[in-house]
Amino acid sequence: MKITLDISKLVEEGKLTREEADKLTALAAHDTGSLGINILIGFGVIAIAAGAVALVPTPLTAVSLGLALFAAGCAIVLLKQWILLGQICLVIGALMFGGGVIAYGAGSLASMLIVTGAFALAAIAARSSLLMALAVLAASACLGARTGYSDALYSLAIFEPTLTIVLFSALALIAYQASQRLPADYERLAITAARTSLLLINFGFWIGSLWGDPLMLLRSMNAKDTSLALMTEPVIPAAVFSILWAVVLLGAGIWAVQVNRRWLVNLVAVFAGIHFYTQWFEHLGATPLSVLLGGVVMLASAFALWMFNRRVPDA
Repeated sequence: MKITLDISKLVEEGKLTREEADKLTALAAHDTGSLGINILIGFGVIAIAAGAVALVPTPLTAVSLGLALFAAGCAIVLLKQWILLGQICLVIGALMFGGGVIAYGAGSLASMLIVTGAFALAAIAARSSLLMALAVLAASACLGARTGYSDALYSLAIFEPTLTIVLFSALALIAYQASQRLPADYERLAITAARTSLLLINFGFWIGSLWGDPLMLLRSMNAKDTSLALMTEPVIPAAVFSILWAVVLLGAGIWAVQVNRRWLVNLVAVFAGIHFYTQWFEHLGATPLSVLLGGVVMLASAFALWMFNRRVPDA
């Protein structure tokens, strides 16, 4: 588990000695010193790979070159020399392979399943949090999740809010439980999978709280008339998502405070703000009285959480 500490403040408060602070600073300096070399190696490998694909711009080129880089990375890591270069080759090779498969399959379900599995295996081999996060995002794409960008406009599409919430809640729970039993390197990967899943869960609640869920996938599987699968009338209304989202955020926030999960506290705070904006301003209207009442509710919630936190004994 990685923890961010303000060393100067800890020394000032007497919670850390100067010798301990110097030791921690020296450990961090070692990683900082190699950062420049890491960046140069990474950009060099990326430039060579991109140049090769540009010379022969086909999905097969990306797939072939991605597999070659991945194999080279595995060999370098197994030799236990230039491990950093090996990990960079593993990551870039997996990304190129995934891009080539998606292009070749035109974003089909089969191609996204292959990419999900490939990214997950590559993440474990390279011990890459980036690839693990991408594996979870690729899994969400199997349910139709999409992002887009056009003229400084970003878009997010979650077509199956309910399935997204259920499946990624299960994945987050499994990944969190696994992180309690794995070695440090793999614990980090499991935590990354859990955190990425939590983001997708909140996105599912967000979309559902605005438009509800027509359960199109389930309809298409059960409907004899295919035209029924195209209906967008919500089966689960937006109000259900809105209420459940608030309950989940409140419960997650209380649990995060109890077990000292600062990242989850921050996540709850961000999406609680989004929930408040979405429901209060979009549905109830941003009148002066509603803003005043909203502020009172927030202050009351903060006071209640503070009182609850005072009762929790320090670990």
